[in-house]
Amino acid sequence: MATIVKHQYFFPQGPEMVWEYLTRAELMELWLMPNNFLPISGHEFQFRIKPVPALDFDGIVYCKVLEIVPYKTLSYSWKTGPGNGKIELDSVVEWKLMPKDNGTELLLEHTGFKETEHFKMYTAVNDGWYKNIEKIAVLLNTSKRETTKS
Repeated sequence: MATIVKHQYFFPQGPEMVWEYLTRAELMELWLMPNNFLPISGHEFQFRIKPVPALDFDGIVYCKVLEIVPYKTLSYSWKTGPGNGKIELDSVVEWKLMPKDNGTELLLEHTGFKETEHFKMYTAVNDGWYKNIEKIAVLLNTSKRETTKS
């Protein structure tokens, strides 16, 4: 049986502003992890943090951009493991942005978790994505305040 991480969030900013935080490496680092992302279909990139042995995670997420439709859809593979080239989680992250009520509705689906094999990682990722989306909201609101100062 598979388990899916799903989160939905509303931002009062337009899709263009939200998109920047999903596709610019230096902004992604502020809310997610250091990375070498480029918004190009087929681009292979990595996210890197300290290893988390309790999750069989060596600290490297191996990714490849699968689909990119500016301001609408972004998906990439998300592969992790304990190290030495061993991948235990082969999953996909998909972001969808929809203009709504003078803002943006953001949908996240992270698929590919197997209920028993990936339970610890699923729990960590589910909580992590929620907290990271909240960080985007804070960053967008801070950014807006900074640009409106006189």
